[in-house]
Amino acid sequence: MNALKTTFLLTVLTLLLVLIGSHWGEGGAILAFVIAAGMNFFSYFYSDKLALRMYNAQPVTREQLPRAYEVVERMTGRLGLPMPKIYVIPTDSPNAFATGRNPQHASVAVTHGILQLLNDDELAGVLAHELGHVKNRDILTSSIAATLAGAITLLARMGWWAEMFGGFGGGGRDRRGGGISALFMIILAPIAAMLIQLAVSRSREYEADATGAHITGNPYALASALEKLDAYSKRLPMPGSPTTAHLFIVQPLLSRGDFANLFSTHPPIAKRIERLIGRSSVYGAPQR
Repeated sequence: MNALKTTFLLTVLTLLLVLIGSHWGEGGAILAFVIAAGMNFFSYFYSDKLALRMYNAQPVTREQLPRAYEVVERMTGRLGLPMPKIYVIPTDSPNAFATGRNPQHASVAVTHGILQLLNDDELAGVLAHELGHVKNRDILTSSIAATLAGAITLLARMGWWAEMFGGFGGGGRDRRGGGISALFMIILAPIAAMLIQLAVSRSREYEADATGAHITGNPYALASALEKLDAYSKRLPMPGSPTTAHLFIVQPLLSRGDFANLFSTHPPIAKRIERLIGRSSVYGAPQR
């Protein structure tokens, strides 16, 4: 169901991009595809390196981090995946992410904080979740969604200036719909694209949770890890970029409140836990 939902949302994003481009005729549609293709090419080959560099992730050997290596080796064997590169991020804020364009070029990064916070079963649940992203090729899916949304936003801004100065191919303001059309392009289309991108990211998180629980056979361990990570990351938040927030197992600098949740790349932790174990908290009263 999540795969079907993701396909549908990516299709909607693509159609929205084409619709915006075609608003200015054939030239606009061609420009839309060129922008999307260029951004996707860059994202496909370089997004993992940029993400690791952005958070100062350092590669580690088996001797330096045997605990994580042993877990990852066990989980990749169960999934039939090649061994990814392991990185450590030098921060006490607990978090982790996976990146890479395919299983052959995957990397898994963990923070010092998560290694100190979680017990072995919980760490196994987190790493299984991240390998679930690799198995499900979520990194590629999320990158495509992000670049399509970015292309729509960029094209909308270009369209705004085109409306102001006569358009890509001329033809007058009446043909292009005037100020209302320009308002849609500059405001509503990017918001719609962002919401679709976030929906893709959220559905992928649920799927990775399910994969991680299945690999370990212990959904309670992953649920416990999520609850701990949610609590500790709020006490010691990890600064993150909007372009990479979707990579992490819990969103960096997670905000509270319904409005913030609307624009969150992750589903609420309580809902993720409830899907895993049937209730919204492992340790105490239901989360709000």
